[in-house]
Amino acid sequence: MAMAALRREGRRFASPLIYPRPITALRSSLISEDQTPFGMRSISTQVVRNRMKSVKNIQKITKAMKMVAASKLRAIQVRAENSRGLWQPFTALLGVDVKKNVIVTISSDKGLCGGINSTSVKMSKAIHKLSSGPDKETKYVVLGEKAKAQFVRDSKKHIEICITELQKNPLNYTQVSVLADDILKNVEFDALRIVFNKFQSVVSFLPTMATILSPEVVEREAEAGGTLGDLDSYEIEGGETKGEILQNLSEFQFSCVLFNAVLENACSEQGARMSAMDSSSRNAGEMLDRLTLTYNRSLSLSLSLSMRSLIGKMNLMLDEYQWEWYARGIHNLHQ
Repeated sequence: MAMAALRREGRRFASPLIYPRPITALRSSLISEDQTPFGMRSISTQVVRNRMKSVKNIQKITKAMKMVAASKLRAIQVRAENSRGLWQPFTALLGVDVKKNVIVTISSDKGLCGGINSTSVKMSKAIHKLSSGPDKETKYVVLGEKAKAQFVRDSKKHIEICITELQKNPLNYTQVSVLADDILKNVEFDALRIVFNKFQSVVSFLPTMATILSPEVVEREAEAGGTLGDLDSYEIEGGETKGEILQNLSEFQFSCVLFNAVLENACSEQGARMSAMDSSSRNAGEMLDRLTLTYNRSLSLSLSLSMRSLIGKMNLMLDEYQWEWYARGIHNLHQ
């Protein structure tokens, strides 16, 4: 009776441990099913980690560029403000309608400075459209690589002169006056329209146009009693004629306005780059926070999967040992 009761108890405990296939086959399939998602999770965490590293490097670069732009901005801002007194007295020459217009568009040679270059190009194209006509001629003089790249696409035939690498060396009046003299020698014009971005603050700039008239137009407007007034009311000292004085005045005016325009545009460029790099650094920080959260979630899921796989293997080993213990006990009872 005791032996029969023990056999019944042994079958009751051992029956759940009888599988439809061998234990070795079950063990191999369990390992393959758990290792596949664990390997995939490990790869995804590695990808996220590499992405986090690249975003950190980008954030370091943008922060460094922001500091460089801030240092250059402080150096150029003082010179730009001091040069404003040279060209402001000539603003009374605006508003004269002429036949030959030359639009001098000032831009930067480098990018990553917001939309200042696109703003100058759009304003220049709008002026070109307004000043064009059947008996009028309008050309471009482009300063800066970025404006050149945009004008070449659809206005290449209207480009007269392209000048790049203007800010390779520190800007000074001598350099700009030589540049202005080259433009005056190679371009025929009745009016020069200089388009640039006037600096207002680090986050604000104003698209501006300054006009320089040729000596012939100035003299013609003066004789016709136009907006320029009567030049004969002024006394002329020395042996120079009125035409020579107007020629010298026009050249000096153009060099002064161009010098101020280049400085204003350079100041606006550094301010826009400083603002753009600050925004990029903040965006990189936000992206890094999201990637860190994704990495932690992926790592937690990988650890959960690995723990579940380990617990399953341990349970399988305990089941094997338990089955072996029961088998040995039954075998000893039979003996």
